[in-house]
Amino acid sequence: MSAWGRRPAGAGPLVVGHRGASARAPENSTEAFARARADGADGVELDVLSCATGEVVVFHDDDLARLAGRPERVDALSFAELREVRLRGGARIPTLAEAFEACGPDLLVNVELKAAGVSTERLAALADRVADVLDRTGTAPRVLVSSFSPIAVRLWMRRARAVPAALLFERAAPLPLRRAWAAPWLRPSALNPERALCTRARVAAWHARGYAVNVWTVDGEADVRACRDLGVDGLITNDPAGTRALLRS
Repeated sequence: MSAWGRRPAGAGPLVVGHRGASARAPENSTEAFARARADGADGVELDVLSCATGEVVVFHDDDLARLAGRPERVDALSFAELREVRLRGGARIPTLAEAFEACGPDLLVNVELKAAGVSTERLAALADRVADVLDRTGTAPRVLVSSFSPIAVRLWMRRARAVPAALLFERAAPLPLRRAWAAPWLRPSALNPERALCTRARVAAWHARGYAVNVWTVDGEADVRACRDLGVDGLITNDPAGTRALLRS
């Protein structure tokens, strides 16, 4: 049974660092993943896309504007060019393999396939490359692969059935995506909804259909306690140390 499955009664939710411990280190950096590990996280969530030369890199945005003050798209640059980029805070863009190394041997890892504006062909190639990294690093048993794109989730489930998948969804999406209407067709292992979409009735219904429920992004006392009381299986948080402390109090 996957470590990303439903939590046993009384176990409490997993604490998952959103892009690592992104409240305390640059997001999606090896420093953020190492900090999440040191801060007692059960796992981390990270974002992946392919650069121009095919390497799987860990980065959230399509371009470098927000984090490096540069206009280039990530998928238009070679890995050698990306390696020279310094992000705000001094971090560099890691590969997925480097992110796993920074996480150490035990942390769970939620790999999000970035799919906005990406063709089906390129999504399939990204899924293949991620699967290859998991094979090379031996990390598949602790990975959950997620995406906002039902197509990306389907492609992943066809490519690597043994590695569980999750469908992401958010309040700002069109109604079919906001309500995760694709889930019965996809049959993923988990649903990863935005916190604003979680009510007691919805979480109970998702659980009744067999899904684990991992909620994002959960920061602050009110949301942490509310999600714990809803019985969710994972809390995706910017501050694993702070969230862990709230769960213990």
